[in-house]
Amino acid sequence: MAKTSENYELMYIIDLDLGEEGIAAAIERFKNLIEEYGTINELEEMGKRKLAYLINDKPEGYYVLVKFTAPPSFPAELDRVLGITDGIMRSLITVIGE
Repeated sequence: MAKTSENYELMYIIDLDLGEEGIAAAIERFKNLIEEYGTINELEEMGKRKLAYLINDKPEGYYVLVKFTAPPSFPAELDRVLGITDGIMRSLITVIGE
């Protein structure tokens, strides 16, 4: 039998050039998108952090960690939207084991 939902962890980095309002809007956008298809178990704004290496010549970004439960078909769509959203520097979605 196929699983109806899985646990995932999403880490994404927002460009600081968006400013406070832009960062808040991006976080809200992805929060709403995830809640449309699944359930957020934890959302942690880790804040401004130094990057391990420069991304687009920038040394810092705003880190956000989201743990959520969703159908297995959803992460591909979430990844697609993250990839085409201005201001998202990097993102990674991983499956959390049982």
